[in-house]
Amino acid sequence: MRIDLHAHSTASDGTDSPEGLVIAAAKAGLDVVAITDHDTTAGWAPAAEAVPPGLTLVPGAELSTVSVDPRTGRRVSVHMLAYLFDPLSGALVTEQSRLRAERRTRLRAMAERMADDGLPVDPDEVMDALPADAPAGRPHLAQALVRAGTVVDVNQAFAEYLGNGRGYYLPREDTPVEAAIDMIANAGGVTVIAHPFARSRGSIITPEVLAELAARGMTGVEVDHPNHDEKTRAELRGLAGELGLVRTGSSDYHGTNKSIPIGAETTDPDAFAELVARATGSRVVVA
Repeated sequence: MRIDLHAHSTASDGTDSPEGLVIAAAKAGLDVVAITDHDTTAGWAPAAEAVPPGLTLVPGAELSTVSVDPRTGRRVSVHMLAYLFDPLSGALVTEQSRLRAERRTRLRAMAERMADDGLPVDPDEVMDALPADAPAGRPHLAQALVRAGTVVDVNQAFAEYLGNGRGYYLPREDTPVEAAIDMIANAGGVTVIAHPFARSRGSIITPEVLAELAARGMTGVEVDHPNHDEKTRAELRGLAGELGLVRTGSSDYHGTNKSIPIGAETTDPDAFAELVARATGSRVVVA
């Protein structure tokens, strides 16, 4: 079986529609794909309706969270994948709504700063192009820069304008990672920390914090990811074994917003089966 548990659609910052995402997964020869848009479940229903024969769809989301190390006060952005939770859980619905609003406010502020500096970005145009209540992300600004010819691709936009520490980057007020783990567990779901040691993306959590999250109830860790080199993967495999965490692998597919194809990294079937066995909030979708 070929299983990819991290993929995005136009419900957040991918370029494939939810329907297109499951079709792309099937064409790539996947047996299982998870839809994990940022801070939203809006793509679940249209993706489920379009699942082609032979493909299993895993409903999920990628949650925007933050870890604060109590020993040092150090804040690190943590992307938390959540699977098979109840999308109607009250606390989760409220927090995800807050995050989507936060994302839109942040995106407009970044767009306005860019426009004020003479970059060819129209804040109203960027915001009007977003579906109602969609989680706005930096890739939407990156696409505007590509369309204007300012950069050749999304990667250049992040490297020169939008990445952490760049001139137009603004932070968000994300969910404390411990609260996210608790909310998903209370909603019957399971949690897997995404690309935890992807140093090229910015600051990362420490092994000590990873152990604390495991003790809190986090289910797994994304080991095989395009931003993890072989040394990092070996380190994470060892830590996952010590901490009793399920080890996953995924592409983090965003359509044409990134160069990584769907199915570029995959999850072992036994690991996937363990995630499903532990979840009670919702079910996988089979055509």
